[in-house]
Amino acid sequence: MGRKRNEPLSKLFIWVRRQSTKVKALLAVVTVVAALLALNFLVKDHNHFFVASEAIHIAGILVLIYKLTTQKTCSGLSLRTQELTAIFLAARLCCSVVMEGDIHTFLDFATLTSTLWVIYMIRFPLKSTYISELDNMPLYYVVLPCAVLAVLIDPYTYHPKIARILWAFAVYLESVSVLPQLRMMQNTKMIEPFTAHYVFALGMARFLGCAHWLIKVYNSAGHYLYLVGSGYLWLPMVIISEIVQTFILADFCYYYIKSAASGQLLVSLPRM
Repeated sequence: MGRKRNEPLSKLFIWVRRQSTKVKALLAVVTVVAALLALNFLVKDHNHFFVASEAIHIAGILVLIYKLTTQKTCSGLSLRTQELTAIFLAARLCCSVVMEGDIHTFLDFATLTSTLWVIYMIRFPLKSTYISELDNMPLYYVVLPCAVLAVLIDPYTYHPKIARILWAFAVYLESVSVLPQLRMMQNTKMIEPFTAHYVFALGMARFLGCAHWLIKVYNSAGHYLYLVGSGYLWLPMVIISEIVQTFILADFCYYYIKSAASGQLLVSLPRM
């Protein structure tokens, strides 16, 4: 019965796969624009996008916790990505306490606590199932450039300079924190369900964060983009970071939905 329900989606993906690269790109743009217009029309307070994004991130972490506690294996999970996630969450939590102190602070604390628990499980109880040779991206490859960029470009607010730099650092690091996990999945080619659910949740979370800023640009008639000419680079950099995150995860999300539509439990990535 479920197979029959998925047949139209399967046929759709087969049709898309047969199209040229230009047609695929056009379809992707049309889909994204349609989704953004729908969100702009349906959601009046666009700040809810951030709350939803953080909630979805927590849901993804809970999926990992379920996997680790029930299957007693961390195979396919990138410790590097979890460590990068903990770093940017800790930085964001520190400045969130100073700059906000609201629901975002609570959600960041909950996500950080859950992420630290995942790191503990990978490093100690389930260490024998961790595939370290496939998770070999050095952390400083992404941490150092983000730190330098944060010192150069940070938000112009009345808050202490260190809090602003930490905020910028968290934004930049979050945009590339999933790279080790994606690299690990590219090496394995086949991704088991719980890891796939987690990465897909990250993709959805990032899309909502990106939607917030793109809709703001649209509703302000591009006002945020004009700030570049006056030397105010923070908001444009935030938008670029959100777009980078969404773009990095978009390809995986496509194959995730494709696998789900065909009823496959494992997500299969194409060989490069």
